[in-house]
Amino acid sequence: MANHKSAKTRINRNNKRAVINGARRSRVRTFVKKVEALIADKNKEQAQEAFRVAESELMVAVRKGVFHLNTAARTVSRLSKKIKAL
Repeated sequence: MANHKSAKTRINRNNKRAVINGARRSRVRTFVKKVEALIADKNKEQAQEAFRVAESELMVAVRKGVFHLNTAARTVSRLSKKIKAL
């Protein structure tokens, strides 16, 4: 248990950030799943539109420190490759 005021403050801050980061991570996963579902349905036009939104969300998450840049780039690359294959 924390004994100093600064340590207690840090615990509270970390808990708040964990909730925010979890929500942001979940949001990104949802957008990526939407793209993958459209790819599975062979719907290229809608998949491209959803891909643009998902890519933007991924890059926002990178800027906020939720995902590493290379992780997001890899995800974008794989989705793009699947869409081009349609």
